[in-house]
Amino acid sequence: MLLKSKLPNVGTTIFSIMSSLAEQYNAINLSQGFPDYDCSPELVNLVDHYMKKGYNQYAPMPGLLSLRERLSDKQRKLHTSEYNPHTEITITAGGTQAIFTALASVIQPGDEVLIFDPAYDSYAPAVTVMGGIVKSIELNPPDYKINWQDVRKLINSKTRMIIINSPNNPTGIILDEEDMRELISITHNSDILLLSDEVYEHLVYDGNEHLSVSRYPELKERSFITASFGKLFHNTGWKVGYCLAPEWLMVEFRKVHQFLVFSVNTPVQYAISDFLKDEKNYLDLSTFFQIKKNFFSNLLKDTRFDLLPCFGSYFQSVQYARISDEKDTDLAIRLIKEFGVASIPVSAFYSKNTDHHVLRFCFAKKQETLEEAVYRLSKV
Repeated sequence: MLLKSKLPNVGTTIFSIMSSLAEQYNAINLSQGFPDYDCSPELVNLVDHYMKKGYNQYAPMPGLLSLRERLSDKQRKLHTSEYNPHTEITITAGGTQAIFTALASVIQPGDEVLIFDPAYDSYAPAVTVMGGIVKSIELNPPDYKINWQDVRKLINSKTRMIIINSPNNPTGIILDEEDMRELISITHNSDILLLSDEVYEHLVYDGNEHLSVSRYPELKERSFITASFGKLFHNTGWKVGYCLAPEWLMVEFRKVHQFLVFSVNTPVQYAISDFLKDEKNYLDLSTFFQIKKNFFSNLLKDTRFDLLPCFGSYFQSVQYARISDEKDTDLAIRLIKEFGVASIPVSAFYSKNTDHHVLRFCFAKKQETLEEAVYRLSKV
């Protein structure tokens, strides 16, 4: 039988490859973005409570109303932005499903979507599956600053969407007020939509502030915002996230969502709704991860890796010019096999596999895990 692949150049993700190698060689896994410590016992107990109470059937298609109301309150308090919980918030099976659904709901064959490389690896394949055309804009270390003149050169009548991710995975860079002003200027009086991946919104460091697109009416009116409770509450395996969007976009989003997953884990939604009542459960995250970031980066200063700026997310990128001139993929594999530490080669986040000799480490780990990992890296 003949089959024409929609993703002929796509294989297993780099995250799966590196995690598999880490397991094979019993290496410390600082590659894939998940913690090695458990989530809140209170949250686990809440899930158990609602399971035992019998909340085990389908949730409403848009998500549990009380959870959507909590998110509406959260967005209002943090960003002075109103989202109607009935018509403008949908609970999803993780942040990645929210991204895929947003793209599926608006991208038509031939539409062009601007993506800033290095980028989370789900963006481009999702655009391609929908028949869209990816237009990549490469950003370079150490600061990965966007040149907005380059963006303007790519804008044309076919441009349908710009995807942004702040704090950024893998770079740890955040967008500032100048970036937001440029986005407003570029999209003004246009049909260009935005997809703002804000999954790490509470992981911002060194006195910086997360600037959600929801703060800017000119951007909010044309934006999907996607996020994840898994990243928020250290339970990535639960796969629960959400999407915020103005009603005219959310109508289209839900048309796809209902046929993609229909609804999301019911007892977990009840538990998270209760857990969000205490604002400290998310407002204290920045301090929690700032300590881990500082601890990890200070340890790395005694190695031959050179730290790149990290203002957000739970990833620290490094260059290794003082160690080797080999490809980042080759060094990443060698670190696993010879030194027992798994990382991600950042070339995997570029559509053209551009290699700036940068590796990404995840520091959402126990202190003893980070200590042992850096002890091994100090031998490189």
